[in-house]
Amino acid sequence: MKKSTLLLPCFLLLTTVVKAQMTGADLVKKSLDTKNKDTVAWTHNGVFNLGGNEGFLHNWSAGGELASIAISSIFQGNLTRFNHRTIWTNDLDLAYGLFYAYSNSFVPRKTDDRIDFTSKYGYRIDTTKDFYLTGLFNFRSQFTKGYDYTMPVWDTTSTSNFFAPAYFTLAPGMEYRKGSDLSLFFSPIAARETFASKYYTIRSAQGAFGIPYGKTSVFQFGAYFSGRYNLNITKNMLFTTRLDLYSNYLAKDTKDSAGTVIKKDNPGNIQVLWDNLFSWKIAKYVSITFAATLIYDNNIPYDKNTVDASGNVVAKNLPGDNLGWWQIKQIFTIGFIYKF
Repeated sequence: MKKSTLLLPCFLLLTTVVKAQMTGADLVKKSLDTKNKDTVAWTHNGVFNLGGNEGFLHNWSAGGELASIAISSIFQGNLTRFNHRTIWTNDLDLAYGLFYAYSNSFVPRKTDDRIDFTSKYGYRIDTTKDFYLTGLFNFRSQFTKGYDYTMPVWDTTSTSNFFAPAYFTLAPGMEYRKGSDLSLFFSPIAARETFASKYYTIRSAQGAFGIPYGKTSVFQFGAYFSGRYNLNITKNMLFTTRLDLYSNYLAKDTKDSAGTVIKKDNPGNIQVLWDNLFSWKIAKYVSITFAATLIYDNNIPYDKNTVDASGNVVAKNLPGDNLGWWQIKQIFTIGFIYKF
């Protein structure tokens, strides 16, 4: 009998075994999305969205931007290690967007910029399968400089930069989990440190990003809640949401050298971060994506006024002025998607 004749059934058997193993692994991974199981495994998932649009006008009677290009990208990834009663989860959220216009000599203007990493290590309690004693670490910052484009000479002074600000949060607490789809974490003793260079903190008597005038960091201690929920509406429709709340026990009014209150603050001024992402995969690598983020932070005030070219203070009169100190970002794109 020829060797090839013997190799054929061996190859078919090996293929069947590998396929069965892959199917079994996929089933385990899928079940871990909604249930907590005593297992040893690595799981990962993620989604990358890249969208953009281009426009060109010539002799257009209605007017408009002669030529423009907008590009936006969003990445959400998760890597999790299951080891019987312990679980180690790592979530990474990245975003970046740029806008180019002929009227601005195609100098890029930033529309989105974010780095957000969370790592949690939990130990499941004996009495239940849904509660974990968990330690959490979170880091937030951005990639590049940010500017206020409403200013007459916006490119001379940046409003933020990489690691300015940078937020580090370390918190022990309790987590309620239902697989990987639902996580509710709470810590009554969460420490947070905010960093920024003096370049930003010496511009105002209030300092910047909650950091006092002339300092490069500030320490906060308080209560922290973080909730995440993933919903697979259909096979090709995904909705994810995240809500972070932080109350600083050490918050107090900021006063100038004369003792005058220049910024009011207290533990009741809860910092809010609410993320929402809806992704609809309409083809193999094409999707519709809607993302919205709402942030409230008493350390980031909103000023309705700006300074014109003559140095006079004038009202900005921009859309959304009535929303006050809320920071709001909304993005809608049709473009490339890759899931893994």
